[in-house]
Parts: sequence; structure tokens; C-alpha cells
Amino acid sequence: MAAQTGWREWESYGDELASFLLLAIPIVFLYGICIGSFLNVVIIRLPRGESLIKRSSHCMTCGAKIRLIDLIPVFSWIFLRGKCHSCGEKISPRYPIVEALNGLLYVANLLVFGVSVNCFLMCIFTSLLICIGFIDWDTMDMYVPMLLMIAVLAVPAYFVTYHSIWERLIGLFCVSVPFFLIGEISGAYIKKKTGEKVRGIELGDTILMACAGLYLGYKSVIPAVFIGIFLAVIFGLIIKKVTGSSKFAFGPYLCIGLLLGAWFGEDLTDWYYKAMLMPIFEPERMQYTTSSLLPLLFR
Repeated sequence: MAAQTGWREWESYGDELASFLLLAIPIVFLYGICIGSFLNVVIIRLPRGESLIKRSSHCMTCGAKIRLIDLIPVFSWIFLRGKCHSCGEKISPRYPIVEALNGLLYVANLLVFGVSVNCFLMCIFTSLLICIGFIDWDTMDMYVPMLLMIAVLAVPAYFVTYHSIWERLIGLFCVSVPFFLIGEISGAYIKKKTGEKVRGIELGDTILMACAGLYLGYKSVIPAVFIGIFLAVIFGLIIKKVTGSSKFAFGPYLCIGLLLGAWFGEDLTDWYYKAMLMPIFEPERMQYTTSSLLPLLFR
């Protein structure tokens, strides 16, 4: 998603940068944690089939309505010492974690993409990834309409970024098609051996990568899938050692990979092509050594 555009934009601020960030970062963070509070509602209620707006916020243990003063994101949980004001039951620390995470990632998007429509779209994308990742972690399932909302972001993104329609179409298929084939082949093999209807890669993961590829383009989604697979392998081994179970949600790691891919994926792809592939396919255009390309990752 052209993260370097944001860095280039910051250079134009000059000496005013520090004062601007001093004002912008707290505002963006507070906005992010407020949105994060709503994300908690989505993460908890959506898998249960509950309305997101009809019923007011309530304690999940005693059902007591949460006071307005106790709805302040992050800070209310700290002031209440993580306990319900009515029954005294502990409130999961995940509530402030989701709120703070959303706020911090909004700030990161501001720093990476600058003040732009692209940054606004990335904040929506970030919140969707948080919901998708946590819901998948809890239920081992994904809410398809939420995945399709990522694809909808590709429409405005087409007009505010330089990615061509072809880059987005390649992104749509380059990961999702292999994922679909792996899922079908592995599912058929497992069914033949055990009789169970289990896919090696679930259809939700395939749809996620298709929609994200359409939004981000192939240069971001390809590094994203490798990052996601790497994280899934590492944490999958840890989970198996701790719990003894080899079943775990793949989606959260793909979501992390997609976020990192959106920030740094294009630079990684360009670096890999110039360092590894250009010497093979276009040696006459080779102008850089591998070492000279490293600064591209941190520009």
C-alpha cells in the first residue's frame, strides 16, 4: 500500500513535524481506543448472534448494565481494577488490550501513511483484521460478510493509491487460488484416510486472502502470507507443546501478516526482486548489489 508515501509526506512538514505529531498522535490514539471499544462488542456478540446495537453494554456474568462512567475505553478497566462494579467478578483484560491495540495501530498507520485517505482506509482495514483475528481465535471460524468488507475497501483505494487494476486482480488470485487448492486436496486426503471433513486450509482463510489481495495488491499480500505462515508455524508448535493439541486458528496469524504486509510488503517485494530475481531475468538492468538495497527497507 505504498507505505513510503507517508514517510515522504512527513518530510514536507520540516520543523513543524514535532508539534504536529504532539497534537495528532493523542487524538488518533483516543479515537482508536473508542473504536476499539466497539470492536469488543463485535467480537463478543457477533459469534453469538446477538444484536450489536439493541442491547446496551452489560456484565457478561451478572447481566448488570454497565454505567456510562465505566465505558471509558482502557481507563475504566484500570480504575475498576478489572472487576465488575455490580458483582465484583473479574473482567477479562482482553477488553482493554483490544482497545489499546486498535489505538496504537491507528497511530502506526498515521506514521506510516501520513494524513491521507489511504491512512483512513488502512484504519478501517486494521479494525476489520482485529475483529476477524479475535473471532477466529475464539471460534475457529470467520464471519464472511466482514471479510467481504475488506474487498469493498478496494474501490476507494483504487482512486487514492497508484496500484493498477491488474495488480489488484493478481493480488486477488495469487494467494487465494493456492490456498483453495491446498484446502481441497488436503480435505480430500483427510476424508479418505479418516472419514472426517477437515480442510488443511479453511475456506475462510482463502476468502480473507482473496479480499485482502484485491485491496492491497500482490506486492503486499505475497509477503503477508509468508509472514503469516511463519508465525503460525512458530506459535503452532508452542500451542501444541503447551496444550497437546495441534488444532489452532490460522486466521490471527494471517491478519498479523496482512498488517505487516500493508506497511512493508511493497518494499520487501521490490527488494527481493532487485536482489534475487533481477540478476537472473534482467541482468542488463542490474544496478544494485544486495547490500545497497537494504536501505530500501527502512526508507
